[in-house]
Amino acid sequence: MSGSLRENVGKKDAKAQRKAGNIVCVLYGGKDQISFTVPEQKFEKIIFTPEVYVIDLDIDGKKYASILKEVQYHPVSDSILHADFLQIVEDKPFTVSIPVRITGTAPGIIAGGKLVQKLRKVSLKGLVNDIPEALEVNVGKLKIGMSIRVKDININNIALLDNPSSVIVGVKTARGVVAGEEAEESEEGTESAETSESAE
Repeated sequence: MSGSLRENVGKKDAKAQRKAGNIVCVLYGGKDQISFTVPEQKFEKIIFTPEVYVIDLDIDGKKYASILKEVQYHPVSDSILHADFLQIVEDKPFTVSIPVRITGTAPGIIAGGKLVQKLRKVSLKGLVNDIPEALEVNVGKLKIGMSIRVKDININNIALLDNPSSVIVGVKTARGVVAGEEAEESEEGTESAETSESAE
């Protein structure tokens, strides 16, 4: 992704850049913080996806490996106002959230249970070469009442940052459809009654 250094930094210039179809960006995490702009259309691939990409930024001929950390949107139009990129240094750990991918078929589903995924993303910290594109969670051993929690996941050289007791995915007893507040109460009840037994 190619960008251009901002010669002037301020609200007036940022407004002019947006009017010209550019996104105002900041790259941090390296030796210096860099303010730059990128044409809005170049954001589509990295915005409309749950995947986390390592992005090679080319800013006025200088290249930086980075990830997109945060995007600010206009409260009314939902247009992109600002984007923050984190520079990736190979020997420096960084924090990122990656999507959860469910694999396998749970025996509990075959027995009539319901698969419930609680976490769509997990936060972790590590070096860029150790961080996977997604966290693959195999539910092939889950029976009704069993769950996989954050503490059950082990990735070499990676620290998971979510609450260790948080459920990623579990199999619950299937229930009838309940509308409104009763459905929410039912959901909370089944979660609190969940067995602590975890898949290996």
